[in-house]
Amino acid sequence: MQELKTPCYIIDEKKLKENLTILRDLEQKSGCHVLLAQKAFSMYRLYPLMGEYLSGTTASGLYEARLGKEEMGKENHVFAPAYKKDDMKELVEICDHIIFNSFSQYETHRDMIQAHNTALNEKQKKVSIGIRVNPECSTQGEHAIYDPCASGSRLGVTKANFPDTLPADIEGLHFHTLCEQDSDDLIKTFHVFEEKFGSYLKSEQIKWLNLGGGHHITRKGYHLKELEDLISYIKETYQVEVYLEPGEAVALNAGYLLTEVMDIVKNDLDILILDASAACHMPDVLEMPYRPPLKDAYPAGEKKYTYRLSSLTCLAGDVIGDYSFEKEIHIGDRLLFEDMAIYSMVKNNTFNGIPLPAIVLRKEDGTTETIKEFSYEDFKGRLS
Repeated sequence: MQELKTPCYIIDEKKLKENLTILRDLEQKSGCHVLLAQKAFSMYRLYPLMGEYLSGTTASGLYEARLGKEEMGKENHVFAPAYKKDDMKELVEICDHIIFNSFSQYETHRDMIQAHNTALNEKQKKVSIGIRVNPECSTQGEHAIYDPCASGSRLGVTKANFPDTLPADIEGLHFHTLCEQDSDDLIKTFHVFEEKFGSYLKSEQIKWLNLGGGHHITRKGYHLKELEDLISYIKETYQVEVYLEPGEAVALNAGYLLTEVMDIVKNDLDILILDASAACHMPDVLEMPYRPPLKDAYPAGEKKYTYRLSSLTCLAGDVIGDYSFEKEIHIGDRLLFEDMAIYSMVKNNTFNGIPLPAIVLRKEDGTTETIKEFSYEDFKGRLS
């Protein structure tokens, strides 16, 4: 890693395969369909590999849907709070499941989907329509920004706003309420959902149920058996297909961000100036917020040398966190942030003209390949 240019994201192929194997085993044991939520990880160079383990992709809009279709080419689902009519013209051609956030959105685009489906022959797969529901069951705890069931949430239709009888061409229901959570929160949410919306599942009209994302399935200690049992219960009780769309679980702990110490500033404590930035390269550090794991580092004050890790930007609050080390850190040293595959490359930006990190693949044999490097033109091209 000393030979790599910094900053750079490094994706660990071996760890990625370990995660994918767990997800494939879940599919095989439970009969569910597992989809890659591209909003968390969309390194499409690896889509052919991921397609060997997963049923397909899910998207949050047209561009992700197009990426899933072009690069993985398997099941292709999409959900967005609203769709533009021009986007829907393409979505009906590339997606097999389209999920709406409201009945008014469904009514806006219903005729276009019906016209598309009518024009298909018997062998062609028609677009299946779903509605996102809000079960009004919050399990987020401190992560209110990620709680779709919070009071006043715009995501999903509440039971009070559901019709007694669904329109005839709606075939699926969807809810997504979790963020980095275990199966117990999913089970709790499902039972609330079942109490409110179970009557719709009992009708022959509903063919599938999408349990959304936020499942930390590949995390050590996750209660996988309980998830398998829940899926089996749903399938046996309601005779529907079950979908899961994890994002983080696919690439959990399968990526790193390598950075170099550019300077050390002293102001009550020692502050490391890195060529990586929380604001630019790992936005969730500030948005969640959270303290990312760092190789060979410990909580502040636990070891002899404590530093505050910051960046090159002008943002005073662009601070990654305080860490301690057994050895003194010097200018030119390299630090390796862990669990940096998810919500990093998909959310990074060039604020202050800070360069985007290169993308590197660490193969199973330990060798590395630089997949993508970014230049001034990538920064300039966004502003023309």
